[in-house]
Amino acid sequence: MNKILLALTAVAAMTGTASAADLAARPYTKAPVAVAPAVNWTGCYLGAGGGGAITKNDHNDFVAGFGAVGPNLSTGADGWLATVQGGCDYQFAGTNWVIGGFADYDFMDVRGDISTGGTFAPSLVGSQKQDWQWAVGARVGYLVMPSLLTYVSGGYTQGHWKSTTLSAFAAPGVGVATLPGSTKGGWFIGTGDEYALTNFLPGLFWKTEYRYSEFDRSDVSINALPSGLPTGVSETQKFREHSVRSELVYRFNWAGPVVAKY
Repeated sequence: MNKILLALTAVAAMTGTASAADLAARPYTKAPVAVAPAVNWTGCYLGAGGGGAITKNDHNDFVAGFGAVGPNLSTGADGWLATVQGGCDYQFAGTNWVIGGFADYDFMDVRGDISTGGTFAPSLVGSQKQDWQWAVGARVGYLVMPSLLTYVSGGYTQGHWKSTTLSAFAAPGVGVATLPGSTKGGWFIGTGDEYALTNFLPGLFWKTEYRYSEFDRSDVSINALPSGLPTGVSETQKFREHSVRSELVYRFNWAGPVVAKY
């Protein structure tokens, strides 16, 4: 009996060993590499940043019904700006082209000296400041890389210049007249680059833009101090502005199925 049990045990052991040997080894599968989603430029965004601006004011003084009372003058100003922006873009499926619309508002401190002519009236001097500007426009861009958009922009803009106290050239610091504040409309064109920083933080982009703005020519009355009554002399002003701004932008729909061909 013991011999029979030993024989059965040996047969079972041999069968188990053969079955284990017949099993194929499990193939080694390398873990898939995580692929960053393709950048999709279709969607809306908010941005904020800052920069600088310089302006040129071509102006002269005149009396209604009489004509110019001084030579044509050009004065300049410079300073900083802080900007906030919102907009939406659309990337055409299967292409590198992106179009969009946007609006922005600039808080500004751009100031410079201003003077009036003195042919028939004493020359007056003061410091003029632009304190805000807003713009609404559109842009067309081309993706030179999936993460880099180069674009041109254009649209309508409006800026505000604060009132300016004018002093006689011979007695600076003593206000004798004022140039009231004014709001001027105009147009702008620009060009810039926007780069996706999504490897650093999903949805984050960085944009830098140069912009040229030109404002409509307008007449501003010079008023006497302290009465505030018109002096009869007005100033014709024409402002031109160059600005550069850089912003961080957050896109709410930064990844998706749009794939451009490069």
